[in-house]
Amino acid sequence: MQSFQRYIRDVISELRKVTWPTWEELKGSTVVVIFFSIVMGFYIATIDFGLSKLVGTFLK
Repeated sequence: MQSFQRYIRDVISELRKVTWPTWEELKGSTVVVIFFSIVMGFYIATIDFGLSKLVGTFLK
């Protein structure tokens, strides 16, 4: 039980040292992540579509 209490104290101590982002930084980072996810989704979908057509051509 002592080790668990020490663990919790250490976690709280470390969380106090964290530099949390501001609301504006958080919104900006969220926009970047959403944009990058959409771009990568289109990229992967395009590669998938192209490869499936290529494999379909070979299997006919």
